[in-house]
Amino acid sequence: MDQAVFNQLLQLGGSIVAILVLAWLAGKLGLGGDERIRDEAHARQLADESVSGFDPVDIAIDKAGYGALLRDADGRILVLKRHGTFFAGRLIEQRPDARLDRELLTIQADDKPFGAVTLNLGAQAQIWAASLRRLKARDA
Repeated sequence: MDQAVFNQLLQLGGSIVAILVLAWLAGKLGLGGDERIRDEAHARQLADESVSGFDPVDIAIDKAGYGALLRDADGRILVLKRHGTFFAGRLIEQRPDARLDRELLTIQADDKPFGAVTLNLGAQAQIWAASLRRLKARDA
């Protein structure tokens, strides 16, 4: 075997080993997973991580688990959405820009960098859309 071929095979083997080590490390760190909201208990945990002490009494989870809407006893509404492999949450304190399309509810929070979130809430979409309309208007 000539030296050039040997060097190429050695380089290829080294690259494969490096890729496997990085994949193992990413798995150990929990990176790159397909995290979704599993159930109401998980949604409660994420809400508390997002807004400390937020204790929801009403929860609607997106059918795919990519987000959720939660309401506490004071009527505050928190929207959760997946952001990479984590979840971000924002309190919605004023009537947001929201659009209802059958079972899909799209919400644009006041925090523009947070962006819009579209939730498939099934039959609950209409109920949550109505509750968002009852929030204080921005101009009021």
